[in-house]
Amino acid sequence: MDLQVKGKVIQILEEQSGEGKNGPWKKQDFILKTQGEYGKKICITQWGDKIDQFNVQEGEEITVSIDIKSREYKGNWYTDVKAWKVERGDQTTDESEEKVIDMQDMDHDVPF
Repeated sequence: MDLQVKGKVIQILEEQSGEGKNGPWKKQDFILKTQGEYGKKICITQWGDKIDQFNVQEGEEITVSIDIKSREYKGNWYTDVKAWKVERGDQTTDESEEKVIDMQDMDHDVPF
């Protein structure tokens, strides 16, 4: 199942890079604010060549296809939201529109 989130890019964070066991890597996060009265802010990561390929700009409305992955480290869990496709404007098809996450229906009672 494909997951998609639609919203406006409100911030682009600084690119990070380093050297790992598989060679050099780079990533860049951006903050997407979803649509609706109580829009949610989601930090989405783009890796490697996707940074230049997507060329995400602050202020633009986009639909992002994402993978969500959680991992455990020393008893704590961390979740990554990774972009694998970015569409601008109304490039989505009717079929993909059905798979867009509607954040308006999410529970608004936050424990913090």
